[in-house]
Parts: sequence; C-alpha cells; structure tokens
Amino acid sequence: MPFINSKISVALSDAQEQEIKSRLGQAITAIPGKSESWLMVGFEPEYKLYFRGSKDQPMAMVEVSVYGNENPSAFSKLTGEICKIFEDVLGIAPDHVYVKYQAVANWGWNGGNF
Repeated sequence: MPFINSKISVALSDAQEQEIKSRLGQAITAIPGKSESWLMVGFEPEYKLYFRGSKDQPMAMVEVSVYGNENPSAFSKLTGEICKIFEDVLGIAPDHVYVKYQAVANWGWNGGNF
C-alpha cells in the first residue's frame, strides 16, 4: 500500500509524468513486499519550493508513505533510486531532492482497514 507524492518546482510534461510513474513502480520493489500493483503516485508540479533561501534551481520534495514497519536500509536504497529518477527525467540534482518516509500502522482501502 505505498503512496508516493512529489512536490516539484518545475512543470511536468505528460511524457515525463509517465516515465517517473513507471520508474517509481520499478523502484518501489526496493522495499520488501511492495510492488507497483499497489502503488499510488501523485504529482504536484510547479509547486513553490525554496531551498537554502532560493528558488533558482529545480527541486523536489518526495513523500513516501508505506503500510507496515520502517525499513531503513530499504528506504535508503529507494532514496537513491528516487534521486536518480528525478535527475534523469527532470534534471533535478540529487542534492535538491528531499525524500520523507512515513510507515503507517493503519491503512484503509476498499471500505475497510488493514
């Protein structure tokens, strides 16, 4: 039950959105038991972000929510993949990408909770 939401300071074309979505679908497997078949992805392009007091360079804030327990080593691997994806597709330098993780004990779907 992962959800990845990205706040991105630049515009996002449909092709870029599709590529990022597909690559995140592959990357989520870095977390054991997670797959694209349960992944939900959201985008907030042209989001006003400032980093180090400036908005001169493209940047992103990526939030990853997962049902279950924290897995620091898997999260670290996924961070590397996320940074690579945003650099490859949007030219955002890895040092201008923050990734926040949240492990969630209660997750609802289809009228009930897990």
